[in-house]
Amino acid sequence: MDMRNFYTYMIAMVLGMVGLGMEAQTTPPGKLLLPLVFEKQKVLTDTIATPGIDIQREKPELNYDRSWIDSITTDDKRVDALRYRTMLRHPQDVPYNAKYMRKAPQQYVVKPNPSTNLLTIDTESDANDIIEKPEFADRLPVKRHNWLHTLQASLHFTQAYFSDNWYQGGENNVNVLGDFQWNFNLNQKLHPKFLFDNTLRYKVGVMSSPSDSLRNFTFNEDVLQFNSTFGYKAIKNWYYSTSLQFKTQVFNTYKANSETLKASLLSPAELNIGLGMTFNHKDKDGFFTLSLSVAPLSYNMKYCRDIEKLSPVSFGIDEGHHFAHSFGSKLEAKTNWKISPNISWASRFYVYSNYEYAQGDWENTLDFFITRHLTTRIFVHLRYDKSQPYVDSWKYWQLKETLSFGLTYRFSTSN
Repeated sequence: MDMRNFYTYMIAMVLGMVGLGMEAQTTPPGKLLLPLVFEKQKVLTDTIATPGIDIQREKPELNYDRSWIDSITTDDKRVDALRYRTMLRHPQDVPYNAKYMRKAPQQYVVKPNPSTNLLTIDTESDANDIIEKPEFADRLPVKRHNWLHTLQASLHFTQAYFSDNWYQGGENNVNVLGDFQWNFNLNQKLHPKFLFDNTLRYKVGVMSSPSDSLRNFTFNEDVLQFNSTFGYKAIKNWYYSTSLQFKTQVFNTYKANSETLKASLLSPAELNIGLGMTFNHKDKDGFFTLSLSVAPLSYNMKYCRDIEKLSPVSFGIDEGHHFAHSFGSKLEAKTNWKISPNISWASRFYVYSNYEYAQGDWENTLDFFITRHLTTRIFVHLRYDKSQPYVDSWKYWQLKETLSFGLTYRFSTSN
């Protein structure tokens, strides 16, 4: 910088100080006397506005004197504003542009290498990376799971209402309900072309039965169910798929005040296998999932093991036979939606028809999480089964509703 430019710069500096209302000796001289270097275009407020002397700041939570750091920060901003205004008013006096300047020399650090018993020379940035990197990080394998598991178990106290033709029986009551569900699904991040979802679930409800003179308790919920869907990717979220569903109950249930058996293990049992297409969608955050399976070709089998004590006709099986077979079509839709951090909704809609009769279920579960393990649950199950006896009040419809409060535990594996 020649003498003319130097004097021009110093005059602008002094004028700027006077305009800011401060004395020249209060501004750090070191940064002001450095050569002007243009780095980038700043916004309008940065180029024109200059920090004032009294800056309003929020009071710190801790009671300490920070006037010294406020003074340094304010002075530094004033110097930056003054230097940039000088570059705007006198661009011919700016000798350097950061874009065309050479990079600063690298700093080298000598570090020991225990694996080779030698000293290595690295740049300062590489050395910092080595220091921050966990020891033996390269030797630790990244474990990827081919199968993703989710385990959920709950124990709830419930209030329940049953329609008078509910297919498993029951009475309005207060009871204890246990629910165990295990999902094991193929990891689609590792196997994007395949879909393999499996669910094993068991629900059992035990209630006191004061109206039953023969038993102290009875079962009003007893469902052991396994669902599986296997598919090969067709396009986007659609898969060529085959689906399987099997369900039965475990314990014996009786009519009140009698030894008449209503249902038992494998009496009834139902198996359905379908071929078709499956649509599978999951948002990137995992808050909403949708699975829709359409099976135009579906095989359905009903089984009654104990036909001596039970009437298979009540399960849609001909008298004196253990099995009933039929072919038809099936539709199943499953939705899981995490409405908020404390509210979740799960729904399952299932319908099967052999073109002579229809059977359908619509299950809805709404969970309110009071804490991580303490929940309130509303469960509503609407069922239609034309193979069941006709009742004037409900016809072929059946309804079940439970309001429960209890403990829930959930465990899952990550990718």
